[in-house]
Amino acid sequence: MELLANLGIGFAAALSPENLLYCFIGVLLGTVIGVLPGLGPVATIAMLLPLTFTLPPVSALIMLAGIYYGAQYGGSTTAILVNLPGESGSVVTALDGYQMARQGKAGKALATAAIGSFVAGTLATFVLALFGPPLAELALKFGPAEYFSLMVLGLVASVVLAHGSLLHAVGMIVFGLLLGLIGTDVNSGMQRYTFDQPWLADGISFVVVAMGMFGLGEIIRNLEHEATRELTIKHVTGLMPTLEDLKRIAAPVLRGTALGSALGILPGGGAMLASFAAYSLEKKISKNPEQFGKGAIEGVAGPESANNAGAQTSFIPMLTLGIPSNPVMALMIGAMIIQGIQPGPSVLNEQPMLFWGIIVSMWIGNLMLVILNLPLIGLWVRLISVPYHLLYPAILVFCAIGVFSVNNSQYDVYLMALFALLGYVFAKLDCEPAPMLLGFILGPMMEEYLRRALLLSRGDPTIFVTRPLSAVMLGLAVAAMFVVLSPTLRKRREEAFHEEE
Repeated sequence: MELLANLGIGFAAALSPENLLYCFIGVLLGTVIGVLPGLGPVATIAMLLPLTFTLPPVSALIMLAGIYYGAQYGGSTTAILVNLPGESGSVVTALDGYQMARQGKAGKALATAAIGSFVAGTLATFVLALFGPPLAELALKFGPAEYFSLMVLGLVASVVLAHGSLLHAVGMIVFGLLLGLIGTDVNSGMQRYTFDQPWLADGISFVVVAMGMFGLGEIIRNLEHEATRELTIKHVTGLMPTLEDLKRIAAPVLRGTALGSALGILPGGGAMLASFAAYSLEKKISKNPEQFGKGAIEGVAGPESANNAGAQTSFIPMLTLGIPSNPVMALMIGAMIIQGIQPGPSVLNEQPMLFWGIIVSMWIGNLMLVILNLPLIGLWVRLISVPYHLLYPAILVFCAIGVFSVNNSQYDVYLMALFALLGYVFAKLDCEPAPMLLGFILGPMMEEYLRRALLLSRGDPTIFVTRPLSAVMLGLAVAAMFVVLSPTLRKRREEAFHEEE
């Protein structure tokens, strides 16, 4: 009964005309940036963060959430039609989706992706509604030591699941933690690493880092690889799958949903990992594994369901614990902080309309996406042909105006350009920027909880291992590092990410 009452609060918030409009704007924008290869939800949300200043908190977060899961839908369109995944979670969809399109089954592949995404999004929303409150209640029992250990575990998990070299991932996290230290120390009031520059006294703005590394940095990387996109599928027909098709996709959709719901909670980009795992699972249990890579409909249904379920359940640690499971959730936490909301378990009790409004809006948004994606497929086909050299200058101007509007500071624009350059250099060095952003977000919070824990224990560091929950989480973090450092598992990890790419 309590769940029904809470869902009633959520429907009251999500069905207001204002929030319905922002939900629609979010899923529409998400679909558009998912369709356009080279842009993604991280870059788009980073660019839109300044706009959230002027919106109510519920409306702002509903819109940003819509962009995230909307991009999962839109990314499958280009993956199927032109073999260019518009979003990282759609990389695996391209393997069989594009082959289906070449065989004249583009409509069937797009319908499969839409149906799988809707079913997965709906079921994952129920998972979020069921498991969110108990987890938030457990988190209320956490003290400073438990929160510090939880954040250490989150950062270690993001290292384990990051692409490329482990050393690079650790280095990026340390770099993010150091960036988070810049500014005025809360306890002593002393300035740290500001080089006597007054504009650094409040630290580096999260918006500046996000828009530089993921907004402008993404533009620079993609301009270097602006290839001519060959649009071989100009007219899509046969959007209604047959009864036989529905029978073939039913089990992969459910398996992908279950796998994505579990992996989406993990730090480090669970949605992308889930899509790859779902594809591997379907290929292993299939009676005809040789068809995969040649147009198997199960190779579209499983991964698409998994990455959408993963996108939805990644909100669980963000909403209940205040811990971002991927870069998009880090941006969502940044948006909450901008709105004056402290992320964590208190959100459920202090902002029930926000918590349940976001959950209910996800189901409404998924319904909107089915209506948007299939009937408007002709529009998305035309949108794919937009030349990047016209698109990117507009994004550049938008980023500069957005960053300047936050603090009316020209230094923020210069810093954004610096982080854009750093983002490009890191890409060249095969250093993934996502762990850096997680470190930048969690660094100040980790320092605060570390100091609180040591104050409560009168400087005794054993508090982190004498409290059971804290000790368990630190133990898991140490175990995860030892496991991934073993030569056999490290080799398998590198092979898995190599296959995924």
